[in-house]
Amino acid sequence: HYSLSSLICFKPDPNNLFKYLIPPGVCNLLNPSTIYANNEVNLEEVDIYGFDYDYTLALYSDSLNEMIYNKARQFLIEHYKYPQGIKKYNYIPNFAARGLHYDIQKGLLMKIDAFHYIQMGTVYRGLKPVPDEEVMRLYGGSNHVPLHQVSGFYGKGPKMKQFMDIFSIPEMTLLAAANDYFISSDIEYDPVHLYKDVSDAIGMVHIKGYMYKWIIGDETYAVLHRLASNGKKLFLITNSPFSFVDKGMKYMVGKDWRDFFDVVIVQADKPHFFNDCMKPFRRLDSNGDLQWDKIMNLDKGQIYKQGNLVDFLKLTGWRGSKVFYFGDHLYSDLADLMLRHGWRTGAIVPELEVETKVVNTEQYARSLTWLQALTGLLERMQVHMYRDPESKKVLQDWLKEREELRAITKNLFNPQFGSIFRTCHNPTYFSRRLCRFSDLYMASISCLLNYDLSYTFYPRRTPLQHEAPLWMDQLCTGCMKTPFLEDMAHIR
Repeated sequence: HYSLSSLICFKPDPNNLFKYLIPPGVCNLLNPSTIYANNEVNLEEVDIYGFDYDYTLALYSDSLNEMIYNKARQFLIEHYKYPQGIKKYNYIPNFAARGLHYDIQKGLLMKIDAFHYIQMGTVYRGLKPVPDEEVMRLYGGSNHVPLHQVSGFYGKGPKMKQFMDIFSIPEMTLLAAANDYFISSDIEYDPVHLYKDVSDAIGMVHIKGYMYKWIIGDETYAVLHRLASNGKKLFLITNSPFSFVDKGMKYMVGKDWRDFFDVVIVQADKPHFFNDCMKPFRRLDSNGDLQWDKIMNLDKGQIYKQGNLVDFLKLTGWRGSKVFYFGDHLYSDLADLMLRHGWRTGAIVPELEVETKVVNTEQYARSLTWLQALTGLLERMQVHMYRDPESKKVLQDWLKEREELRAITKNLFNPQFGSIFRTCHNPTYFSRRLCRFSDLYMASISCLLNYDLSYTFYPRRTPLQHEAPLWMDQLCTGCMKTPFLEDMAHIR
């Protein structure tokens, strides 16, 4: 039993904390090619594999974002007659992060956690952060955004839009730049009009089909060949037009790429393809022209446009957990398939590669370990806060250091918004949807090459708040007997 102020003598030098708490080699535990499981999945039970195209079968170089930004900025100026001054705003790599929310009426970009709370310090008007006190004022004295104001089920509502696909990175950056121009130039404008115009400009870049030029070489051919060679059925459902997909697939797989697929559907209009039974399938001929015949079968070697999932299921007979579909957009690609139809779903999250590298660094491990230790001290010792002024001062110092550590770990990922998976202490809104709508998630489909097709994925049994982490205690018995932890045992 110690006075709170005497605990200072037990606080180790953070530079030595690493040797006390973290076993050797821990910074190399995570592999960017790992597939992570939210749900138990046995691949031996999967007979049919389906894929989206963009950022699923086709991965793009980072320079694509700058190209999209530049083309959309040009479209804003030339087509919508936006001021020439916007030209001075060049693309800012790593300004935005996937999963952010945008308040359309207020023109604010922000990060929201799984409980609908805005993470303070991550609200931006244009390219400048909004002070915490102003955020509180703008949202009625709280940083909580009510359910009816947060984006709807598919990520878009009348007041909020959640940017969920990877193509939204340049869109968010252009929104921030345009907002910044009008604000800094003291020009009145309507944020709602700006949001719509930027969205349309980004859409025009997609329609023009420039993006296939930025496809990077990956292992798409190897994945498709392995699945087909093992007797798996393959299909493609994408919102992209056939001419665009054809160019990219010929580059990645070869001119005979269609031989791998039993069904190819383009311009599917997801998510409506999955929840609307009105649009019929249309067949395209070899020139990409629409045919007028009634579709009675979905034949291999043919290209189909639009359609709907109800007819797809009738014509193929592919149902339930024997079907596995991969996509990068949690709402458009995966949500309905998991919740309504019982398909297995796999989320492609390319950001995992970069975030894994950060988590594997010694700096991150040091910061996070001491952050957790500080939080444990604060939780246990807060009852002593008012015993004497010196003890209160120690707690205040710990709270300040905890905030500094939070800023350090956030900045390791992205100085503006941090990790796409976590806020200061909660999962992000994006992370919550990722767990809800995907059985598995991975950096790219090439990760499948690291696993046998009879492999079973098991989710980690992380303890609930009221459960003791017994498995972790047993696993780490060897590393728990450290001088620092033995000292800390007395404090408890």
